[in-house]
Amino acid sequence: MDVLEALEAESGVVAVVGAGGKKTTLYTLAARAGDRGTRAVVTATVRIPIFDPHVESVTVTGDPVAALEETNSWPAGVVPEREGEDRYVGYEPAVIRDLEAAGVADLVLVKADGARTREFKAPDEHEPQLPDCVDTVVPIASVAAVGSPLSSDLVHRPERVAAITGLEIGETIRPEDVARVLASERGGLADVPDGATVIPLLNKVDDEKRLAVAREIGTDLLERTPAVSRVVLGRMIDDETVVDVLEE
Repeated sequence: MDVLEALEAESGVVAVVGAGGKKTTLYTLAARAGDRGTRAVVTATVRIPIFDPHVESVTVTGDPVAALEETNSWPAGVVPEREGEDRYVGYEPAVIRDLEAAGVADLVLVKADGARTREFKAPDEHEPQLPDCVDTVVPIASVAAVGSPLSSDLVHRPERVAAITGLEIGETIRPEDVARVLASERGGLADVPDGATVIPLLNKVDDEKRLAVAREIGTDLLERTPAVSRVVLGRMIDDETVVDVLEE
């Protein structure tokens, strides 16, 4: 299955949250959409590292609708402000609603929380910053987290993961812990608007051992919550991004 189809990211507003491959997923979706001739735009409601190499152009603007009306090269990027040498800030979620309503892009790809390059996370109280018009939310976790200690070396906000899973800091992360966080309204389902589709992505499925772990997580996740009816197992850095798709 194509990654755009697997993640229901062929059109509309798609937000990525979690840890372990958000930015890579955004850029992969943008590139695949561009190959199809889809007008895709990459943006954010939180800080995002400089991503100019991954799109045709980035416009820093307070009026993204006007900027995209003048764009002929896709995928495009829009952000409201540059912060320092290495990142942009994000728009307020209401701006994404205006962007979607204007119809100037077919696919709006949104980075909606941060993880400081960690492999796994649970959100803080102010996260994620999801626009209320989002069609698909993609909570991401890296299977590389399984088998490692619950610590800030690998996990963003480990104390929040601990609160959901019952793990102590330093204990080994198990497949069931990843599933529990992704299925939690304090985790992967945090602040998802009514009517939005949730499709978790288990990333970095790099070998047969990780594939078995990912299938265990995905099966557990499907059993834990009716809010999730599909889990995508992937390797976002490869040409063949979709390794497997688990469904009810």
